[in-house]
Amino acid sequence: MTIGQKMHQCLASLQSAAGDLKSFALDTQDQNAKKMFSDYANQLENIAQGLRGRVNYIEREEPQYKVLDPQQQQ
Repeated sequence: MTIGQKMHQCLASLQSAAGDLKSFALDTQDQNAKKMFSDYANQLENIAQGLRGRVNYIEREEPQYKVLDPQQQQ
């Protein structure tokens, strides 16, 4: 697995975890837990946004790390 693939996998995992936390926030009636889950989801989204910027930078500077979409590979 290349560094590009690993970074994309990490980014997808962060986005998935943020989505799970948002879901937990919607599912609970406890206002403290709802706020906690929402705050954690926002933190993960900020981390994912920072990582996305790094991925974009690396792919511009080092094109060999660019991960192509399956549609682009055809």
